[in-house]
Amino acid sequence: MSPAKIFEFFSGYQKSAAMQAAVDVGLFTAIAAGHTTVPLIASACDASPKGVRVLCDYWTVHGMIHKVGDEYRLSPEAGMFLDRRSPAYLGDTLGFINGPFTDFFDHLTEAVRRGGCESRGSVESEFDGWVPFAERMGAMMFPAANAIAALLGPRSGRVLDVAAGHGLFGIVLAMSNPGLQVTALDWPKVLKVAERHAAKMGVADRFETLPGDVFTADLRGPYDTVLLTNLLHHFNPDECVALLKRLRGVLRPEGRLAILEFVPNSDRVSPPAPATFALVMLASTPSGDAYTFAELQTMLRSSGFAHNTLHHLEDSPEQVIISH
Repeated sequence: MSPAKIFEFFSGYQKSAAMQAAVDVGLFTAIAAGHTTVPLIASACDASPKGVRVLCDYWTVHGMIHKVGDEYRLSPEAGMFLDRRSPAYLGDTLGFINGPFTDFFDHLTEAVRRGGCESRGSVESEFDGWVPFAERMGAMMFPAANAIAALLGPRSGRVLDVAAGHGLFGIVLAMSNPGLQVTALDWPKVLKVAERHAAKMGVADRFETLPGDVFTADLRGPYDTVLLTNLLHHFNPDECVALLKRLRGVLRPEGRLAILEFVPNSDRVSPPAPATFALVMLASTPSGDAYTFAELQTMLRSSGFAHNTLHHLEDSPEQVIISH
């Protein structure tokens, strides 16, 4: 037996810090641009040769870089997701993942004892973390947004995008359906980001905002489609039912509700991403959780959604539920 795996868990924070440093100095982008030796990379990154050498070797050990002699090359994953020039670049998401949520994990022991964080956490009114989320996490949501649009099929009428954040779920649906009108609900500062995205993607004339709290705001229904993405996991089952009943009240009888969630299997330890997401909710919310499909189905049926189908996505760790 070896304690190596245990020590890997002990030092996990070092990987996050090393990735943040590499993204900050543009290490992967410099190598992708043809700067393949330490002096050339150091010059391109405005960093010390020693610092670049240590960082390159570190990521060689962990498989993001390949080293041949004195030259470094990117792995296919690093080239796709960590080169700033790539349309699939994910480096900006570190500003959210290593930003506002790290404070919650500093108090994880207390959350374990309590069953949730002491404050309102990420569900606090106008929590500061949702602006960087809207600005930096949108790129990760395109596969899921396209999948939801495909699952819903041709749509017309009005769409309510709840906790819209970056706005991409409603925007992508509007781009697929020229007659669709989108109402994006979120906090005022977050909606400014969504408005910028709507203008950039050519749907600003069919995109309106509704600032406020989904539990108390006038939702201005009725709607033909409601998008409820990455929100239910922030609340306990009773709160989820209250929210779903509100949404059922503004959805036309023939309308559709599309839910995006991390849905673990009934064993709660698979698949890995949905199963471990429960820890994020334990750290950052008073009573949130990752719910199984059976649990979500119970909530939905008690809220007036009799028909619910679960869909697994190829390019996302999350699952979609289409309800009516």
